[in-house]
Amino acid sequence: MNPSAAKLLVLTGNGFACIRIIGRANFGSSIDFRTLVNELQAKGFKYFVIELSECALMDSTFLGVLAGMGLKMGGQQPLEEDKAIELVNPNPRIEELLESLGVLHLFKVSKGVTDLCQGSEHKPQGSATASQEELTRCSLEAHQILMEINPGNVAKFKDVARFLQEDLKKLESQ
Repeated sequence: MNPSAAKLLVLTGNGFACIRIIGRANFGSSIDFRTLVNELQAKGFKYFVIELSECALMDSTFLGVLAGMGLKMGGQQPLEEDKAIELVNPNPRIEELLESLGVLHLFKVSKGVTDLCQGSEHKPQGSATASQEELTRCSLEAHQILMEINPGNVAKFKDVARFLQEDLKKLESQ
């Protein structure tokens, strides 16, 4: 795992999973996070509590992965009760980023202590060793998701997406 990437801890309960993110949720931890959520979904977990009180920041790749999951699990305009991802204690910067990217509506947001994540030890999750090609592909997909969800993001990320697409082509041809 990238040393500056976030540490992921997971606690599972009856039909829900609580994932605690500690540190910087960046492109280096986005593949681990996506893999973890997909594995938990495959095991039947349908509700995810993402505990963010110790998450310092999220970069655009991680935000795109998170938004893609929110979209996949709840749809573009989910009703409050249909939101499958609850973000607990996001700091003001993270909440502001989600709002400015036009994806905050995909999540239930709450502050304070959540009972779902209490009472049991979180198990640390191992990290996958992702290749440069996998990291680039994940980052490209995340930015494309952000642009698809909110057309206002196209101006912000079109150059990044173009660069990532060109980089991915080079990596695939090697």
